[in-house]
Amino acid sequence: QVRLVESGGGLVQAGGSLRLSCAASGRTFSSLTMGWFRQAPGKVREFVAAVNGIGGSTSYADSVKGRFTISGDNAKNMVYLQMNSLKPEDTAVYYCAGQSSGNLKHAPSYDYWGQGTQVTVSS
Repeated sequence: QVRLVESGGGLVQAGGSLRLSCAASGRTFSSLTMGWFRQAPGKVREFVAAVNGIGGSTSYADSVKGRFTISGDNAKNMVYLQMNSLKPEDTAVYYCAGQSSGNLKHAPSYDYWGQGTQVTVSS
């Protein structure tokens, strides 16, 4: 069993930055692909970014490319999402997730989920 705990959400003005953290326990992070998803009210959960624990390759949604950066620290079993140039449309609950295999952009492919952290971007 893997436990994921997110932190770092909050309220920020448009153009600002936030750094989300995800602490993983119960299984070595390096054996998983770790992803960030977000869900705004009334909308489906959408892929934001992912990092492969073995090779370190990353993938991003088009809407966040060039603004968000995902990174992992295998030694600490931590995953981070640095969010810059935030926009009001980035407002959502952000979830950390882990998968053993599957489509890294597809939420049902993930086996483990955190409880989520709220990010609110004011205009």
